[in-house]
Amino acid sequence: MIEVLNHLVDEIEANLGDETDVDALAARLGTTGYHARRMFSSLAGMPLSEYVRRRRMTVAASDLIGGDDLLTIAVRYGYGSTEAFGRAFRAVHGTSHGDVRRDGGPLRSQPQLRFRLTVEGSTPMDARITERPAFRLIGHTARVPLIHEGINPHIQAHIASLPIEEHARLKQLSDAEPAGLLQVSADVDPDYTQGSELTYLHGVATTADSDVPADLDAIEVPAGAWAVFRTSGAYPAALQSTWAATATEWFPSNPWRLRPGPSIVAVLDRSEDFSAATTELWLPIERS
Repeated sequence: MIEVLNHLVDEIEANLGDETDVDALAARLGTTGYHARRMFSSLAGMPLSEYVRRRRMTVAASDLIGGDDLLTIAVRYGYGSTEAFGRAFRAVHGTSHGDVRRDGGPLRSQPQLRFRLTVEGSTPMDARITERPAFRLIGHTARVPLIHEGINPHIQAHIASLPIEEHARLKQLSDAEPAGLLQVSADVDPDYTQGSELTYLHGVATTADSDVPADLDAIEVPAGAWAVFRTSGAYPAALQSTWAATATEWFPSNPWRLRPGPSIVAVLDRSEDFSAATTELWLPIERS
């Protein structure tokens, strides 16, 4: 995976003015665009699209200082107008292209990324692989923004809006793994962009042929393999650390990659105030 990401960075650098076909490049390198985007975002700390924009504006700044025509520069880096280019330039550098042309700065440069494998993993990850038949996730959904760290207040508000007796009712409907009440994230932006919307479902897993009550939402999940990571500790910090470690440690050293599908968190045990918990993180995977 490290080699794939470095090839991707090189391809972007060689074609800053054009759109890189991530799916085609990933396929040539033996993986998928979905997995490449997710791993890039996790390891680089930014979506691939944001990295491309930063690199374009970093190189464009030197062209501005060199005195090239503004429209020529805008078109060179994939923008159809000076206005669109100007908005992108200000978003990256925090100043206008006119100020940079006149004063030479200030500039916020994005260095070219290079991914390297470091020796980690002194603490083994508690993971297992399981093959599951098709199943169904049922419960109450809401569209919420993606938040990488800390508690998501939008999810909290969604769960708090449900009557207490509804949680017990959902538990009774569970008849498939993962067992118990589940926290499900679906329709996630492949770039895993902070603030992008996803579908959150608070509910349970049922068999594919179970009836869905009329007042509940459903997500159909096809058959396939899952990587299941168990973690215990402060909630949600320990869970989020495990999620990050899947990208930095587990996927680079195992013959699996992410496939499209929902990610699922099963809470196995928790403290009364939910400050600590034992959880299982279920990620849909396929052979790489």
